[in-house]
Amino acid sequence: MKIATIIIRTMLGLLFLYTSISYFFHLSPEPVSSGEFKAFQVGLIASTYLIPLAKVTELLSGLAFVTGKFVTLANLVILPVSLNILLINYFLTPENLPLAVFAFGGNIFLIYTHWKNYKKLFKMNE
Repeated sequence: MKIATIIIRTMLGLLFLYTSISYFFHLSPEPVSSGEFKAFQVGLIASTYLIPLAKVTELLSGLAFVTGKFVTLANLVILPVSLNILLINYFLTPENLPLAVFAFGGNIFLIYTHWKNYKKLFKMNE
């Protein structure tokens, strides 16, 4: 289980690092979008802060996953982003769904493997 955790954590970290660094340094061309996803993407771009915020979150979480430092915090911070990636791909771009399932599933797997660190969040005060 420990080896699987390290492999998934590293793969997720590299994925998030690649997507964020690629966004900030324009390393790969923007994929052509169409239909409902294009309208959604135009709205995200018009907000001017949502995409950069998500990419900074991906960058910091990716660094945490690759280095193995602050993984518990990174899991919580990246969870809404990975859920949003999953839902966007499920509803708007199903051809990218496998990668989205990996990102969200990997995030859930890492939360599960670090569950002892989260127990205090759900403890009721007496």
